Amino acid sequence: MAAEVMLMNEIEAKAASMGIDLIIDFNSIQLPRGEDCGIVSDDEDVYHDDHLEFDSGFGNVIVVDNLPVVPREKFEKLEGVIRKIYSQIGVIKEDGLWMPVDPETKKTLGYCFIEYNTPQEAELAKEKTNGYKLDRAHIFSVNMFDDFDKYMRVPDEWAPPEIKPYTPGENLQKWLTDEKARDQFVIRAGTDTEVLWNDARQSKTELVYKRTYWTESFVQWSPLGTYLATVHRQGAAVWGGANTFNRLMRYAHPQVKLIDFSPGEKFLVTYSSHEPSNPRDANRVVINIFDVRTGKVMRDFKGSADEFTIGGAGGVAGVSWPVFRWGGGKEDKYFAKLGKNMISVYETETFSLIDKISLKVENVVDFSWSPTDLILALFVPELGGGNQPARVSLVQIPSKVELRQKNLFSVSDCKMYWQSNGEYLAVKADRYTKTKKSTYTGFELFRIKERDIPIEVLELDNKNDKIIAFAWEPKGHRFAVIHGDNPRPDISFYSMKSSHNLGRVSKLTTLKGKQANALFWSPGGRFIVLAGLKGFNGQLEFFNVDELETMATAEHFMATDIEWDPTGRYVATAVTSVHEMENGFNIWSFHGKLLYRILKDHFFQFLWRPRPPPFLSAEKEEEILKYLKKYSKKYDAEDQDVSMLLSEQDREKRRMLKEEWEKWISEWRRASEEEKLERQKLRDGEASDEEEEYEAKEVEVEEILDFSEEVLFEE
Repeated sequence: MAAEVMLMNEIEAKAASMGIDLIIDFNSIQLPRGEDCGIVSDDEDVYHDDHLEFDSGFGNVIVVDNLPVVPREKFEKLEGVIRKIYSQIGVIKEDGLWMPVDPETKKTLGYCFIEYNTPQEAELAKEKTNGYKLDRAHIFSVNMFDDFDKYMRVPDEWAPPEIKPYTPGENLQKWLTDEKARDQFVIRAGTDTEVLWNDARQSKTELVYKRTYWTESFVQWSPLGTYLATVHRQGAAVWGGANTFNRLMRYAHPQVKLIDFSPGEKFLVTYSSHEPSNPRDANRVVINIFDVRTGKVMRDFKGSADEFTIGGAGGVAGVSWPVFRWGGGKEDKYFAKLGKNMISVYETETFSLIDKISLKVENVVDFSWSPTDLILALFVPELGGGNQPARVSLVQIPSKVELRQKNLFSVSDCKMYWQSNGEYLAVKADRYTKTKKSTYTGFELFRIKERDIPIEVLELDNKNDKIIAFAWEPKGHRFAVIHGDNPRPDISFYSMKSSHNLGRVSKLTTLKGKQANALFWSPGGRFIVLAGLKGFNGQLEFFNVDELETMATAEHFMATDIEWDPTGRYVATAVTSVHEMENGFNIWSFHGKLLYRILKDHFFQFLWRPRPPPFLSAEKEEEILKYLKKYSKKYDAEDQDVSMLLSEQDREKRRMLKEEWEKWISEWRRASEEEKLERQKLRDGEASDEEEEYEAKEVEVEEILDFSEEVLFEE
């Protein structure tokens, strides 16, 4: 430290002698316009896009028109009324209210300017008071001050728009035609984002596209895999293409924190939260719904965070995410939001409420859409200390007709799980015992596709077991439950069909004492990974549910994430930067064989690229399965060729290692010969280097262990 101080003193003295001021005000440094010194911003395109409108410096100022025109003596009264109205919405700056006066008549001009502390408060004031009726003759017209610039640029005379020649777009599904039938995934590690092929045959990855500082927070695939979305300070963008990733569209939403696609990829929902100027007020939330292809805002929702926190916390600052849940499958016809004593269902043709009114449901706390049908499942808890039981209702949309209802007594909590085809709904109900001191869990199983929607009640063999995890088999009739209070819980498998009764739930098996707390079904069903995350340190068991047998057990120490590829052929396990060590991912076969391992420092994300549903009919898929051996001959031959190639590569690698070893041995032999005379001299003329040719001689060594001298005195 002393050396550093002395060095700094020398530098300061040298600078003083040369007349150089070392004190630099970095805020005063401005780069020339258009100059970036070679440092390209990760969202530079967003900043320089002429199509995006940004604040010109007056984003927190509104203009209120259609005010009464009053003389000077009534000026103070009118100002007080306006201040009272607009100070309820936000904090008006000191001297932030100005009403111009006509210098000739000394009367107001019928409009005023109001300046808030933040642009968010100004936007809210515009939204809340535009059209406000002060009296019969004065209805407010409110605009943002920044908007006048935009209005002034509108030409006085109409001119026909420029017609651009049609240029065909890229094939955004080109990646699906890969000759090797591989899947892609995206990873984020450090400052890099990479899209890679999973080349499992070669036991490695193959780079598709790599970019540094591609996003500032996270990336997200669209549900059908068409787009990759990135998030930036000024908004979001989507990327895609045939051979590389080009930017297809961007969406201006400053300080965006979360995004969500509709199931059919037609719409993108963006969310931001802004702190108010008054700490006692709730955060200001802005939600935009964009058309993905055009980038147009179809509808926006603004308000306090309190308006969006109903239904539990699952997002940011207590806001449940996603705020809007989509129904109707990939058609994207409807979306809904949970509110106080209501569910607001909107249709995407006009982005307005169905029948212009929300679905009124007293004390509703949760709802979910069927994955395939326009059916809402909603949950209402107990009221009046149990006098009014809890209930689960199934409601048809858009008719809002109730299809089925089930009352549930002594319920403390409830969760709903849809099977992927929408054939079954499982309702996990935690019920109080008679003493009200503890709870036990049971399941209400709805058969959605059957007449009158019959319901079965399922209780575990030990109904007091804690439910750790529940998961339906995709596209199937089975489900798995992890249950128990022990360090090693049990896992039970059930079927909605039994061998003698297709309409009856039956237990298939129970696996005792497993190190698992999470369930990951293969997308095609049949196989499942029983995973022990967090406290179980990444224990993995690959289980065949058809045969009810374990295929393999393994471990990925400290694994935080597990994800099947969309075909169900491979499983990825990852250790993200939640842990400081062993960051990276492993790729496994469906039966638990480790194919390859990639280590990456500061590893943040691993996401398989989703595949769209096949265009083949169910009959055609059955036909392919029937003649699978015939089709598989081609791929078996390719696999054999790859295997032979890998074997040849292994042989070549071994041959090169052998040659390298022999070369190394030869070098040491040559060096040994060159040093032979020197070694002989060191051995007093003995010529041989072989130890066994020497005669061992015994040498006697006399050693004095101790010696002491003692003087005795006589008295």
